Amino acid sequence: MYILVTPPVNDRQKEKLMVAAPGHELVFHVQNEVTEEDLKRADIILGNLNQPGRLKVCENLKWIQLNNAGTEGYCEPGVMPDNAVLANATGAYGLAISEHMIGCLFELRKKLHLYYRNQLAHEWKSEGFVDVVEGSNVLVIGLGDIGTSFGRKMKAFGCRVTGVKRRIGEKPDWLDELCGMDELERLLPQADVVAMSLPGNPSTYHVLNRERIALLKENAVVINVGRGTAIDTDALSEALYAGKIAGAALDVTDPEPLPAGHPIWDAPNAIITPHISGGFALPETLEQIVDLFADNLRRYLAGSPLTNIVDPATGYKD
Repeated sequence: MYILVTPPVNDRQKEKLMVAAPGHELVFHVQNEVTEEDLKRADIILGNLNQPGRLKVCENLKWIQLNNAGTEGYCEPGVMPDNAVLANATGAYGLAISEHMIGCLFELRKKLHLYYRNQLAHEWKSEGFVDVVEGSNVLVIGLGDIGTSFGRKMKAFGCRVTGVKRRIGEKPDWLDELCGMDELERLLPQADVVAMSLPGNPSTYHVLNRERIALLKENAVVINVGRGTAIDTDALSEALYAGKIAGAALDVTDPEPLPAGHPIWDAPNAIITPHISGGFALPETLEQIVDLFADNLRRYLAGSPLTNIVDPATGYKD
């Protein structure tokens, strides 16, 4: 089989994948190096393409495993070849992204962003009172790997954590309350922290819309690391300028990249990062992705069920 691998793996990681698929041809090309001939020959693709639509030229593809949790573009009708399986990398990003979220939360609550601004201006002055994180009511919207990792850490900080899921199952012991999306109007006014890690699809568009943003209390901090389309960016910007909420940390925006002239860049207590909380900024993330690839390769070759298979109708892991 012809197995195409697109993440920027090192020699040790390449060896790990080759050991998982002995006797098969593994080709390592980063996204911009992938040719049409690669795609026509590929039986398996491990990693993302620079454009999901390029899959349309695949003639032999049986399985593609993305190197991220989001599946935007790959679930569009006609993109995936007939009978090809789509899987994602859910489980690889919880560590990196949850720590990014916690860093942003403490930056806002302790006014570290203001003190860094003062440092650049060589100003030695107090910014007054700060807020405490312990004891906060934390609302986690999206309880996949990322939301779960963040929620568990916030529970360890002594917070009360409520989780919101698309489909309610059994409540984990560490979670104080588990609710459906239809309860957001009740939950949002109680939240000190609203943490969002939703995928991008029609069902998650503007989950935090203008009306729901208006329900937030002045002490609320909004954190979004899923997809920018889950929030009405203009309404959030207006709430920040008006002092209706305490702050926002956005690693994802709508539109993305965020245009240089968008007012939210300069909004009070806004932290904007360019979709870097995940990716490969943390080396452990790529290591976990390679381990997932290798495990699924062994499963596939043994005829065992794959992990992280995505339902193309929803874009979520099945």
